[in-house]
Amino acid sequence: MVGRRFRVPPPTLIVVTTCAFCGKAAESDPPPLTWTSAVEQGRTKWFCDTCSREHLRAMESKLDSEWW
Repeated sequence: MVGRRFRVPPPTLIVVTTCAFCGKAAESDPPPLTWTSAVEQGRTKWFCDTCSREHLRAMESKLDSEWW
């Protein structure tokens, strides 16, 4: 089969939103309304509902997640 070329489809890029604190993956895109987003150092970070509840006071006081 010399000289025969096969077309290979381009890879599909799948974007999954994950919790920046625990790594849990969102089940939908966009993430559920129970998830929280925050912008830290110019980057958007997402936090799952469990981590959002646990660290609510730190989020409200606008501490970076590295302080949690």
